[in-house]
Amino acid sequence: MSVPAVVARAQDDRPVALVLRALGLGDLLVSVPALRALRRARPEHRVVLAAPAWLGPVVDLVDAVDTLLPVAGLDEPLPEVGGGPPDLAVNLHGRGPQSHARLDALAPRHRVGHAAPGWDGPAWVEEVGERLRWLDLLRHHGLARDADDPDDPAALGLRRPSVPSPAPGAVVVHVGAAYGSRSWPAERFAAVARTLTAAGHRVVLTGSAAEQERAGAIAVAAGLPQGADLAGRTGLAELAALVADAALVVTVDTGAAHLATAYGTPSVVLFGPAPVARWGPPPGGPHVVLTDERVRRGDVFAPEPDPALLAVTVDDVLGAAERLLRA
Repeated sequence: MSVPAVVARAQDDRPVALVLRALGLGDLLVSVPALRALRRARPEHRVVLAAPAWLGPVVDLVDAVDTLLPVAGLDEPLPEVGGGPPDLAVNLHGRGPQSHARLDALAPRHRVGHAAPGWDGPAWVEEVGERLRWLDLLRHHGLARDADDPDDPAALGLRRPSVPSPAPGAVVVHVGAAYGSRSWPAERFAAVARTLTAAGHRVVLTGSAAEQERAGAIAVAAGLPQGADLAGRTGLAELAALVADAALVVTVDTGAAHLATAYGTPSVVLFGPAPVARWGPPPGGPHVVLTDERVRRGDVFAPEPDPALLAVTVDDVLGAAERLLRA
């Protein structure tokens, strides 16, 4: 995949605000309100986001980042930005100490993060919505306004990609998940896709390249037509376009769910180990969250589906989907 244009923009002489968020797609999207607040508060700075290179196509849609600094987690030191130490280091990655240490190694003039040795800031509170967490962090440091709302569609939305959707108006069933704890059974996804297809909806499947075998089996079990399985066949920009133009997205708690939130696309989101209050879509939007938090085990890295996810039935998903499709 070619290097996104946002990486290659020319260097300039503005002071640098270096933001660390070396995580995944959903993690990036919950930080968008904070990135926009920083861009507004420091218009004289060049905002550099240290994040994985593969996120470049979506970073370019945020319209709050000048340069993407490709990093692959925290195992290696952060590359130097150029032009000397950053004027401002903003830790949107975590509460430290490893993320703090990576930024400290660049000797920034000013630090924005949660409270830790050498870092002034608010104490970390576990049960806080992620969009609010990072906006509150900036607010503590005078970089966001009291009136800023992390659930405001204008704050968390993305610009539409320039590429067309591969299936405009389709129901997108995202069958992938980063961990087994978030993996809803394949036969249930197949039943959902088969029923929605029988009801007259165009259904397409999405997932990563590593999930092609799973998606292919679901497509066969659901009796989907050839070309309906898009898993591993769309780049990130195409996936964003697909979600932006979808009639509905059905997904577990993953990056596809956060894309649906960003574009205001109706979605049915199945939650397992992650708390809905922290990672769920904003209230009042066209989104239905399905889970049973009474039985949630909460082990994100477990190999088997969380009981809270398994408690969600095919009928639960179909009922929510039908309501959203009729709205």
